Amino acid sequence: MVTFLNRSDAGRRLGKRLAGLRGRDIVVLGLPRGGVPVAFEVAKALEAPLDVIVVRKLGVPFQPEVAMGAIGEGNVRVLDPGTIAAARISQEDLDLVERQERAVLDSRIARLRRGRHPVDLRGRTAVIVDDGIATGSTARAACQVARQLGAGEVVLAVPVAPARAIVELKEPDDVVCLLSPQDFQAVGYYYRDFSPTEDGQVVQLLDAAASLPHHAGRVGGNGSLEDDVEIPAGAAVLQGSLYLPARCDGTVLFAHGSGSSRHSTRNRFVASVLHGAGLGTLLLDLLSPEEEVTRANVFDIALLAQRLSAATHWLEARHDGSAGRIGYFGASTGAGAALWAAAEPGAQVAAVVSRGGRPDLAGPKLAAVRAPTLLIVGSADKHVLALNREAMAGMPAPTRLEVVPGATHLFEEPGTLAMAAALATDWFRHYLLPSPVGQAAPGAGG
Repeated sequence: MVTFLNRSDAGRRLGKRLAGLRGRDIVVLGLPRGGVPVAFEVAKALEAPLDVIVVRKLGVPFQPEVAMGAIGEGNVRVLDPGTIAAARISQEDLDLVERQERAVLDSRIARLRRGRHPVDLRGRTAVIVDDGIATGSTARAACQVARQLGAGEVVLAVPVAPARAIVELKEPDDVVCLLSPQDFQAVGYYYRDFSPTEDGQVVQLLDAAASLPHHAGRVGGNGSLEDDVEIPAGAAVLQGSLYLPARCDGTVLFAHGSGSSRHSTRNRFVASVLHGAGLGTLLLDLLSPEEEVTRANVFDIALLAQRLSAATHWLEARHDGSAGRIGYFGASTGAGAALWAAAEPGAQVAAVVSRGGRPDLAGPKLAAVRAPTLLIVGSADKHVLALNREAMAGMPAPTRLEVVPGATHLFEEPGTLAMAAALATDWFRHYLLPSPVGQAAPGAGG
């Protein structure tokens, strides 16, 4: 029984369910690690700040799975006197467990926050989000810690949890759960993709949340548009996620790489940074889930380019030019498709960015690309770096190669994706948006 495509999909659905909270003084708190991708989408939907709430259970020394309390940031400690008394825990034993868990907690906070101050919860509504509940012990601890940190109201929001666990939760003021089966299996059972979330991804999402439009002073009701869309492309119908600011001078269409989709955490991170710069985005699934099963389709660059072109024509026709200048952002194999589409006769593409891309897959079409193109590659992605250098030699368009130090193919290393997003934003800002007087063009060449 698969209900959610991945954590981002679950977060988008959860955000819609929580829409009634929009406009209130709320803070969305993701439980690391898996709860943060869900919380990111909730924060975006509610136009609210995103933070993490890091907790550690204090386990009974001779039975660690039994909680006798929990600790959180700010030296917060919540104890269960009944368990402590029943287990005959001495003050010395309690202090030892807390010292050990506090060291782990502080280390994790340092990795995730990187000096960033926690969001003040005093008097506000804390919306605590995880990717699901199994036993509920971590969620309980998080609710207690949020309360100790001054939250005026605590709402626990999860995509899935056992029906019995929901009933037994007393710590939050309210619980919002999309699915609560009686015959609960395991949280991952309800996800198509439940791959582990790494600390680096959590940091990237926190960085992205700081760049969401509401942090730049744009809030709901300002005329911006955000919607899931269906785009006809021949016999196929493409699924997309569209965001257009109230005044849109430029929109970037995303061509994802193999095995990725419009829900990609990495590409949604880049999109959120572009939003902060005033750009619109259209994240696309160029293949249906059924088509992706056939590996040949993933490398059918002509087919992918044709569908990207169809999405471009749809966007231009639907919004009658209000989407502004068009740019393409391609990742992995999607970069080949983006360049192929940009090379088509009559293509009105103002700029292209490739992240960890395969421009070589566009083959002879590279010679027909006229749009200024930025190639971003990780220094540790040696093979792809060589392919990018070769592709540049066959491109007459203004082209620039940026090598991100220490990055591998997926830009999973801390700070590398943020650097790639900043490079892409600068490129698109220059070529898609009206230029301030005296602004210099980004340099070309390798």
